This record gives sequence, structure tokens and C-alpha cells, in this order.
Amino acid sequence: MSASAPQRHIRVVGVLPEKRDEYLRLHQVVWPDVEARLTASGITNYSIFLLGDRLISYYEYVGDDYEADMALIAADPTTQEWWTLTDPCQVPVPEAEEGRLWADATEVWHMS
Repeated sequence: MSASAPQRHIRVVGVLPEKRDEYLRLHQVVWPDVEARLTASGITNYSIFLLGDRLISYYEYVGDDYEADMALIAADPTTQEWWTLTDPCQVPVPEAEEGRLWADATEVWHMS
């Protein structure tokens, strides 16, 4: 892991009203292997917030190769299985890139 300052990431996705309770229930106990893969890929301080019909995630990345670490997460069989449960609860926001659920927010200010 890198000793440099963490990269902060905020992402936004919609939650389907009829799937909201299911999504919240799933996140009461996130699978340990999913959390372990995130940690191994340099993800720390991960939180997901709910605001109306939107989910807002915040995490910090402390690794050296963000794209490679995200590819490891995406290739993980347990994470893929987890996503088969969580993805149907979500809907892209208008700001999301074509083919992606979550939209990346741009940081405009940070106080440390």
C-alpha cells in the first residue's frame, strides 16, 4: 500500500423504492469476504449513506494502482455473487456514464 494521501471517492446511485428495505437489510451484515476483498484492494473508510431515493458512497483508496485494484474487486467471485443481490436494488442516476450504475462525484473542496 502507498504511504501517500488517500484518494477520496464519492459515488451516487438510485435505489428502487420497492427494493430499498432489501438493500438496507443486505447491508446490515455485509459478507466478510466482500469486505476482505475491498480491504485487500486498498479501500478504507467505506460508508454508504441514504438520502431519499439515492445511495451515496464514500471511500478512500490507499493503494498504488486504482484501476488494477478495482479490476481485482470486479473479478472476485464472492463480490460478483454479492452484486447479484445488490445490483437489482439500484438504478443509475442521470449523471451515470452509459452502462454504469454508480456515478462518480467530483470533489470541489476538502478540509483536512
